[in-house]
Amino acid sequence: MNTTEYKWITPFNIIAGIILAFGVVATVMRFGFGLSAVTNLDDNNPWGIWISFDLLCGVALAAGGYVTTSAIYLFGYKKYQAAVRPALLTAFLGYAFVVVALHFDVGRPWRLPYPLFVSQGPTSVLFEIGLCVFLYLTVLFIEFTPAAFEWLGMKKARNIVHKATIALTIMGVVLSTMHQSSLGALYLIVPSKVHPLWYSDYLPVFFFVSSTVAGLSMVIFEGSISHKFIHEKMSDEYLGIHDTFVFSFARAASFVLLAYFVIKVIGVAADNNWHYLATGYGSWFLVEMLGFVLLPCMLYGIAAREKNMALAKWTSLLAVLGIVVNRFNVSLVAFNYKLDSADRYFPSFWEIVVSVFVVTLLILTFRWISRRMAIFSEHPDFQGDH
Repeated sequence: MNTTEYKWITPFNIIAGIILAFGVVATVMRFGFGLSAVTNLDDNNPWGIWISFDLLCGVALAAGGYVTTSAIYLFGYKKYQAAVRPALLTAFLGYAFVVVALHFDVGRPWRLPYPLFVSQGPTSVLFEIGLCVFLYLTVLFIEFTPAAFEWLGMKKARNIVHKATIALTIMGVVLSTMHQSSLGALYLIVPSKVHPLWYSDYLPVFFFVSSTVAGLSMVIFEGSISHKFIHEKMSDEYLGIHDTFVFSFARAASFVLLAYFVIKVIGVAADNNWHYLATGYGSWFLVEMLGFVLLPCMLYGIAAREKNMALAKWTSLLAVLGIVVNRFNVSLVAFNYKLDSADRYFPSFWEIVVSVFVVTLLILTFRWISRRMAIFSEHPDFQGDH
């Protein structure tokens, strides 16, 4: 599409512009007047929506990178090669903007790299998460660079990185396994604060398995949105494998969701927490398990069996929401559950604005890159070079 044909005044651009304006105001308030100017955080609730949504949800929903690359390069699904770059771009931007969001949450953001390069804390779970995220973001950046090198005409640099594809994929899977599970391990140190239905010794396993569901679902969801709004940038190869790719990932997500449901039940049984199901928190736990785990598990299976594209896409949205619900439950809803309602944390307007602002920046960056680089298509100079 020619730039002269592009319409600047659209509903999407107007809404995005309003969000960016509010985001700039929130950014000035945060960095000009401190955390207290924009958050409802306190000593009892030092972590809020920026950790729950921007970090925990952001990292989980960016898992499509390692899920897709491992399926194609390690498990031999080469016929879905055209789906790699969109998944990698989503993952790379997801992790990059997690780091952007962390600058809002950390009291002294200029010291964010300090634990990695100045004073390491190898016995800290947070150190392990920070190190793995830093390394994996680097790996994702390198994996993404071939598209940028093709756009810039840097063929030699592109070919060098391309030859390291398998090694980068293995590194990405290892690092993702470590930090996805470690995000769950963070909450092992607060057994008295997390409600027993969500607290378990298996939290690292829960977080890792659910991140796989998030990755599979996010790839389907992102693909469906891109298919609608960036269709003209998609090659015949990508469009040709799109449907079978979606159904394959839907089938895989169905099996993983079933496994996740089973291990969650095992977690409740292992700690003998059945009696909590009769409480208010128990009702909400059942909503999460039945409505956001078992239901999408069944719907994914039906969509894959009956080749129902619309059902697969809507189920991916339900599954993504389920991951968000779970991360919010562990870190906010079921966290500090013993506190009186007056002492419980609820995000301020400006905290929500910052989160929406960061997501909008991610979407705009994805759109800008995908419209200019060979993300949903092959560069003419490298066609067939996988």
